[in-house]
Parts: sequence; C-alpha cells; structure tokens
Amino acid sequence: MASGSDLGSGAGFTSASAARVMASACRAAGLDGKGAELIRFGENALYRLAAAPVVVRVARGPAYLASVRREVAVSRWLAGEGFAAVRVVEDVEQPVVVEGHPVTFWHLIEDAGRSASYGELGAVLRELHGLVPPDGLELPGFDAFGRADRRIELAEGISEDDRVFLRKRRRELADRLAGLAFDSGRGPVHGDAHTDNLMVDRRGRLHLIDLENFCVDRPEWDLVVAAHEYDRLGWVSGEQYAAFVGGYGRDLREWPGFGVLAAIQEFKMTTWLMQNVAEGQHVADEVKVRLASLRDDDAPRNWQPY
Repeated sequence: MASGSDLGSGAGFTSASAARVMASACRAAGLDGKGAELIRFGENALYRLAAAPVVVRVARGPAYLASVRREVAVSRWLAGEGFAAVRVVEDVEQPVVVEGHPVTFWHLIEDAGRSASYGELGAVLRELHGLVPPDGLELPGFDAFGRADRRIELAEGISEDDRVFLRKRRRELADRLAGLAFDSGRGPVHGDAHTDNLMVDRRGRLHLIDLENFCVDRPEWDLVVAAHEYDRLGWVSGEQYAAFVGGYGRDLREWPGFGVLAAIQEFKMTTWLMQNVAEGQHVADEVKVRLASLRDDDAPRNWQPY
C-alpha cells in the first residue's frame, strides 16, 4: 500500500483522515464500509460497520504496526484460553496497512447498555493476572511511558516552554521509577485497565477490549489506573473503588510506590490528550489544565475525562 506523508508519520491524524483510511481498508478486505459510524476517536479511530457486525480499528501510523500485530496474537491466545476478550475477525487479513496505518477488524460486541462495574474489572484483572502466556507468544515488558516522547515532539498547539517542561518531567519520573522495588511477580498485563476497556454484552458476559498495550510485567501497572482515578482525580467513588479492591484483592495505594506510578499515569494521560488538540477548543483547554497540574504535584486535579 502507499505510504502517505502526514498520515504515515501519525501527524495530522484526524477523524476525517481516519475515515478515508477505514474506507480503503474495508475495500481491501472485501467488506462494505459505506455508512460506517465513528464510535471512538482517541489513540485509534474505531468504526462500526453498517453492513456487518464488525468494528474497524485504524491506528495512527506505521509506528503502531508491532503493537497491532501483538494485539491480534493476544486476542487469538485469549480465545484459546476461553478468556472473555474481544475477538478478531478470522477470515480477514490482519492487519491491513493503508497509507501507513495498520487497520484491524473485530467482531462487534453488542453492548448491554450498561458500563462494567469496578468490581467486575477487579475480578477480570485478577483472572487475567493468573494466566500463563505460551512460550510462542512474544510479549514485551510494560512500556511505562508509552508513546509520550513521540507525542511531545509532534504535538501541535503547545508552547516550547511546555515541551521543554514535559521532557524534563519525563526524565524525573524515569529516575523515580528506576528506584522502585516491586513486590509482585511478572505476568500478563493489559496495560490500559479501566472500565471503558471492559464491555458487557447483551447476555451479561464481560469482554476485555483494547489489547494493544498487552505485555508481561508487574500487575501494579493495571491496578494503578483505578487507584489513581479514585485517589487523585475523583472520577471513581469510594464505593466503586472498594468494589474494585474487593474484586481484585489488593489496594495499590497501600504500596509505597503508588505515588510514582500515579504520577506516570497523569503524565501519559496528558501527552495522550495533546495529540487530539485539533479536534476542538475543549480539548485544547483541557490540555492546558492538565499541563498546569503537572507542574504542581500537590494541586487538585480538576480534570475532565476523555
């Protein structure tokens, strides 16, 4: 396939450009992309096809190819384990690459109309962390900073002062992380474990989705998401977090390293949102709020979820 200049680099990735890539990928896979509905635009663009129970996922560029291939392999492994997770469409080439964008096709999960609970998330993570990946499945360790470095350099609409600050903040957090002593073994880790990545279907079954950050590492990386959203952001109620702890069997906030992992989580959440500034002023305003928060560890986090 041709490699577009801005699209291939990941810069200039918008909902409009993603729609064009999605349509081309559907034609290449023999699927009908007409009337597809954009259901999420974030790290990826997700579309629900009108003509088939399929979700099409468009990644930002060629830098994502390895993680996309891994996501497909993990989905197939979990299917073999009977673990409740999103499934790839088996009779379609995975991934299709269009203009540098890896594109994958997934079976639609018919939403039950309710969000997964934090208790359910805790229980699913406990089950996941107890699995043993096969020797043939090559999984990396957890990339604590993800694509933050790349996002910092490519982000539009932030000042050079902010860019310099973020580079410095990244180095400081890496030093603090290097000094942590984890008290758990390594095992399968989802890598982005929040309730939006756990769906409930119409039969009440749970499905873990968004497997692109799947890895083998410390379970603390999955537990910090809910703990941080409760402890620092206030997005999770005390009752919800208690259910999460009950479902999993551990409160990460009792571990001395929680503060470091929470700070890294905030850093990644901010750099992730920076790449979507072109989607509207509301996003740009939220980025400014988050950047100001990162400059003061003790300031309240009056953040809006995205």
